[in-house]
Amino acid sequence: MGDFLVNLGANKTARKVVQTLHLPIPLPQRLARSSAPLEEQPLKGRAVWAAAGANGALAGAVRDTVAGAGGELLTVEAGTAPPANARPYALIYDATGLETPEALKDLYEFFHTHVRSLAACGRAIVAARTPEETDDPVVRAARRSVQGFVRSMGKEIGRRGATAQTLYVDAGAEDRVEPVLRFLLSKRSAYISGQPIHVSARIAAAAAPCRVLPLKGKVALVTGAARGICEATARALAREGAAVIVMDRPAELEAAKKVADAIGGTALAADITDPKAAAAVLEHVKQHHAGLDIVVHNAGITRDKTIANMSADKWDMVLSVNLISLIRANEELIGSIRDGGRIIALSSVGGIAGNPGQTNYAATKAGVIGYVQAFAPRVAGRGITVNAVAPGFIETQMTAAMPMGTREVARRLCMLTQGGLPEDIAETITFLASPDTTGLTGEVIRICGGNFVGA
Repeated sequence: MGDFLVNLGANKTARKVVQTLHLPIPLPQRLARSSAPLEEQPLKGRAVWAAAGANGALAGAVRDTVAGAGGELLTVEAGTAPPANARPYALIYDATGLETPEALKDLYEFFHTHVRSLAACGRAIVAARTPEETDDPVVRAARRSVQGFVRSMGKEIGRRGATAQTLYVDAGAEDRVEPVLRFLLSKRSAYISGQPIHVSARIAAAAAPCRVLPLKGKVALVTGAARGICEATARALAREGAAVIVMDRPAELEAAKKVADAIGGTALAADITDPKAAAAVLEHVKQHHAGLDIVVHNAGITRDKTIANMSADKWDMVLSVNLISLIRANEELIGSIRDGGRIIALSSVGGIAGNPGQTNYAATKAGVIGYVQAFAPRVAGRGITVNAVAPGFIETQMTAAMPMGTREVARRLCMLTQGGLPEDIAETITFLASPDTTGLTGEVIRICGGNFVGA
């Protein structure tokens, strides 16, 4: 089901009438997305304005990223007048030298001066040092302040379809920034806003960037992939060169085969709750592929009831499918994942904020986050990254069945005032599966349009 207000807002006449009459109707900006194969220069012809505070350390990374992506970089000073009639696609501020609350004034002046010029569906990014790197309370206060600033600004610019992110960069991880910055500047991050994203040096940097067909030669397993979000994920991974194993329950085998045939992959009928599921995966890999590089843990269910009314079977079923089976399968598969592999698990904003009637579901999705954060260091020495994505309200068949009022409220409760699409999740997972994303591990990326609910 389409979003009526997004469609209405795309009509110039309707938008003008609503604005002229000052009607209290939100008209979300239709987001600029891309589902085409990755390209060498996604920023071609786009202007990026950048500035740095004192002792900023990312000038080179910003310059190389924008130039490599085909963008036009203009270095501007905080507080100086913007070029006449210019509308930058992105604004980037390097606050990696920030050490005092007083130094936040330059951050304020840069965006105060230039944010009105930001194009619709543009990007605002602030890079800073990770707060937890320091025990100095003043320095940590200054660094942590950035996150509050960015989230608030994201709520202000979201009505124009623009996003805002905090990019925390550990000292020594500067050479891992470019792929992350490139993704955040792209149309593929359209439904991610207000998020603090942490770039670390836990994993050795990639030898050379893989900007086109980055997954060529890789083998990916996607569970629960016959339909919905992970069908979109399977298609996106295949588009970028991966050989995809489309795994789903035996009852979904025909649907899985249809997806696999469409993307040149293979179908596997296996139930993730079956203790023999991992063995079935390994046998399938042995028969059809040379190894396994990427695992996307997607299988999940809901069985909603308030805690007082929830039966033990509903509790047990959700825990088994969403968390216990994931952990068991992952522990059995990890020895067969090739060095430099990628593991991505689906959590949920519900696992961060909780939802009434979903104590079972929220517990499992919070458990996924804890598992990812603790498992990532265990395999970092092999160059394997482990991350989670946490979708918010996504337009799927399941959400289309919601009562209209509930659905409308869920759509509007985010910075971008609209729901996401399965492709938004798929593009982020595909990014995390790339060989270039060595700077991200143990992370949880919320793909929720800057949801107002939760952390």
